[in-house]
Amino acid sequence: MVYRGRSVTDEQIAFIRQRIQQRPGVSRWKLSRELCEIWNWKQANGALRDMVCRGLLLKLDRAGQIALPPIKRTVRNRIAERARPERITIEECPFQGALSELQPLEFLPVRRTPEEPLFDSLLAQHHYLGYQRPVGEHLKYVVQARGQIIACLAWSSAPRHLKLRDRYLGWSKEARERNVHLLAYNPRFLILPWIRAPHLASHILGCMAKIVPQDWQRFYAHPIYWLETFVDTARFAGTCYRAANWIEIGTTEGRGHRAATREPTRSRKRMLGLPLHRRFREILVA
Repeated sequence: MVYRGRSVTDEQIAFIRQRIQQRPGVSRWKLSRELCEIWNWKQANGALRDMVCRGLLLKLDRAGQIALPPIKRTVRNRIAERARPERITIEECPFQGALSELQPLEFLPVRRTPEEPLFDSLLAQHHYLGYQRPVGEHLKYVVQARGQIIACLAWSSAPRHLKLRDRYLGWSKEARERNVHLLAYNPRFLILPWIRAPHLASHILGCMAKIVPQDWQRFYAHPIYWLETFVDTARFAGTCYRAANWIEIGTTEGRGHRAATREPTRSRKRMLGLPLHRRFREILVA
C-alpha cells in the first residue's frame, strides 16, 4: 500500500504487528515514534514524521491489518481548539505616494517570534478571507517601511492534488508524491488598506521570490523550486503577480474538489505559478 507518498510493504506491516505483540503495554504515541526511529522516517530537518506514522497506524488498524493497543489518554487538539486570533490594533499611518518614498523595505520572518500574534491578528482583521493557520511547513512575513508594518504574506506547503498545476508540470503521480514538498503555496497576501503605492505589490512579490527559498532551506533543510497561488477572479485580476513574472496556468471550474455536481458553486479562481530554477520542470518530474 501507499500512504502519504510512502510505500508500506507486507513485511513492514508484519513487523508492526509483531512489535505490538511483543510489547502489549506500549502506548500508540511511543509505538509511532519508535517506528519512525527504526525506519528513519524523518523530515529533512531531522524531526520525526510522527503524525504521518500515527495516521498510517490508524489506517492499518481500521483496515484490520493490525490491532493497536487501547488509547491510554486523550490528548487535546490545541490547534483545533485554537480560537480566533486576539485582536491587536496598531497605529494606522496612511500613506499615498510613490514606491521610492517607502524604500528601503524590510522583510521580517515572524513565525515563532513575539510578532507572530500581530501577524495573525492583522490578517484576521483586514484580509477578506480572514486568518487560517497554514498547513504543514510554513513561513510568515511582515513587510515594514519607515518602521511601520505595511504588508503581510504567508507561505505554506503546497496542496498535494491540483489538476491545473499537475497538468502544467507534466509530472506523474509518483513524481508528485516524491516532490510535492519542493513546492510552496502563497495562501495570503495583504497590503494594509491605508497604504497606497503603485507597483508596491509586485515589488514585494519580486523580493519574496528571492527571500522565501533561502529561508525555506534554512528552516526546513530542503530547497523549493516553484511558488503557486490562486486569485479570486470575482475580486482581483492578478495583475501584481503577472507583473512579478508569475505565469498564469489556468482557471478553476468553480466547483471544489468534492462537489456533488458539475455545476459551479463558488467563484472561479485563476492559478498562477513562479518557477524558481531554470530547470524546475526537469527537477520536479524526476
